[in-house]
Amino acid sequence: MTATIALVDDDRNILTSVSIALQTEGFLTRVYSDGETALKALLDNPPDLAVLDVKMPRMDGLELLRRLREKSMVPVIFLTSKDDELDEALGLAMGADDYIAKPFSQRLLIARIRAILRRTEGAPMGVEAEGQEAQLPIERGRLVMDPARHRVTWAGKPVTLTVTEFMILETLAQRPGIVKTRNQLMDAAYQDDIYVDDRTIDSHIKRVRRKFREADPEFDAIETLYGAGYRFSDE
Repeated sequence: MTATIALVDDDRNILTSVSIALQTEGFLTRVYSDGETALKALLDNPPDLAVLDVKMPRMDGLELLRRLREKSMVPVIFLTSKDDELDEALGLAMGADDYIAKPFSQRLLIARIRAILRRTEGAPMGVEAEGQEAQLPIERGRLVMDPARHRVTWAGKPVTLTVTEFMILETLAQRPGIVKTRNQLMDAAYQDDIYVDDRTIDSHIKRVRRKFREADPEFDAIETLYGAGYRFSDE
């Protein structure tokens, strides 16, 4: 099934050029030039992935992402101003799966889109593609993760994670007690030899912790080992 990508940017040159590039790669595209118009469309008819710019009229990308996350977990790639660390940190903290700084390479954007879409693929009801085994749930103490359904619970309470957050937590939970370096978590969450810096992983970990603490204020299962990485404890 052909994936649909929503592009939200007030720069019509970017909308046109990126849309053409994506269509050439076999994607369907929908384009929006302001956040307010995009929000309604993304909620009424969700795409497979959305690419959001920060600075737009009527509703900027940060507000669009915040309001989108209230009702939808559609994967989001966030476009930030070059070297604007505040935009990047806010975007990741609010639930973006990835970010790319402008000016950006269309090849890089397409690679990031493909990587995220591959992580979102999976048949419902635990049935995998032909020739593959079903992904079994992971149970670690009070944590239960169901990769086939993209569901997470802590002590029976649901926890909603983005695709990237899910991949990072799954990597930690698969081997409790084992320290995973930031590079190992990057490899799990960002495929195709795509590089992201340490701050990106740290931002995702902080958001995962915050979400679990909304379900359990005493949550401390994700441990930081300074200078080494992170590990999951199911004790």
